[in-house]
Amino acid sequence: MYAVIKTGGKQYKVAEGDTIKVEKLAAEAGKSVEFTDVLLIADGESVTVGTPLVKGASVTAKVTEQGRGPKIKIIKFKRRKQYRRQNGHRQSYTELAITGIKAK
Repeated sequence: MYAVIKTGGKQYKVAEGDTIKVEKLAAEAGKSVEFTDVLLIADGESVTVGTPLVKGASVTAKVTEQGRGPKIKIIKFKRRKQYRRQNGHRQSYTELAITGIKAK
């Protein structure tokens, strides 16, 4: 059984026992999170597609870690103009362990 959920402006295909990294959520490590924005649920041969969401469906997950990704360097450069700028960015994420998928 798997489901497609929407969080942080992105869609994720999840199954029970999976570990995924999503955009940062306001939850501490060890807490449980429930997603009600379920777009699709597939259980063997039966597939339920929402219009746009599947009614009564939810996915529960446990927050395992709050972290930050690798540093991405941003470099701006114009030749012969004495112009150089360098910046960096680390994106925050939340790591989730999927604990259950509930369909209506």
